Amino acid sequence: MEISPLFWVGFNVGVVALLLLDLLVLNRKAHVVRMREALGWSAFWIALSLSFNYAVYHWMGKQAALEFLTGYLIEKSLSVDNLFVFLLIFTYFKVPPQYQHKILFWGIIGALVLRAAFILAGAALLAKFHFLLYVLGAFLVYTGVKMATSGGEPEIDPDNNPVVKFLSRHLPITNRLHEGRFFVRQNGMLFATPLLVVLVMVETTDVVFAADSIPAILAVSRDTFIVYTSNVFALLGLRALYFALESLMRLFHYLHYGLSLILIFIGGKLLATEFLHIPMGISLGVVGLILAGSVGLSLLFPKKEEAEQE
Repeated sequence: MEISPLFWVGFNVGVVALLLLDLLVLNRKAHVVRMREALGWSAFWIALSLSFNYAVYHWMGKQAALEFLTGYLIEKSLSVDNLFVFLLIFTYFKVPPQYQHKILFWGIIGALVLRAAFILAGAALLAKFHFLLYVLGAFLVYTGVKMATSGGEPEIDPDNNPVVKFLSRHLPITNRLHEGRFFVRQNGMLFATPLLVVLVMVETTDVVFAADSIPAILAVSRDTFIVYTSNVFALLGLRALYFALESLMRLFHYLHYGLSLILIFIGGKLLATEFLHIPMGISLGVVGLILAGSVGLSLLFPKKEEAEQE
């Protein structure tokens, strides 16, 4: 199905409008996002995503709808690892809860732009060079194995982040938050605040995660429309998901291994594409089963220190 340029414009305008409504109207004042509010927004974004998925089913058929849902589910699940790193960043920099929403908002704006560029470049390369499918498959298998053997404990190192180091060398930074602003003028000079450093850390972290998530979705579908829109809808609910899962993320210690299995499965499916065809419905079922299993195991067998606390 050919997607008209007018639809692309309208879709992106709609996304920007939703984000501006969120930041400038519903969350105009900095405040701590409580569980009830986060769950409400999470339900809204999920319902909106599933409604769009239903529309895709009517416009483009069952196969496209399954590809959208599988891509959305993969991106959403990989985002949990991303959210855990965000939690570590906020903890490291001691960011007050009332300012975390603003940082995540601008972080997602940047992520949307970067993901769009990655998707367009990746889709164009795969369309032109078929052998890259096998490179992509091998990369996903390698990433999945590396993720499984890493222990699931991400680390952050702001002092060695090249973007943060560049920022520190070329822009004076205050040691105060200044009511959640990214920049402040003092004695006629422009200073960055620590929140800008945190935002840079969030953005650069997302670039690293995009190196895993974009290939995973391109392995599910090479339709730019499906890949882009499923990515966008997964990202739109990222802030709400963070606040909803903030206190629970540490409980899902087996999810990390579930995500690695998903990457290995998707990568293996690509490597075997010439002699083995796995229907999209089965792929979706496998992804859902792995996610449900890893979450279930995390709840049934909590970490030792968590069990002792209980």
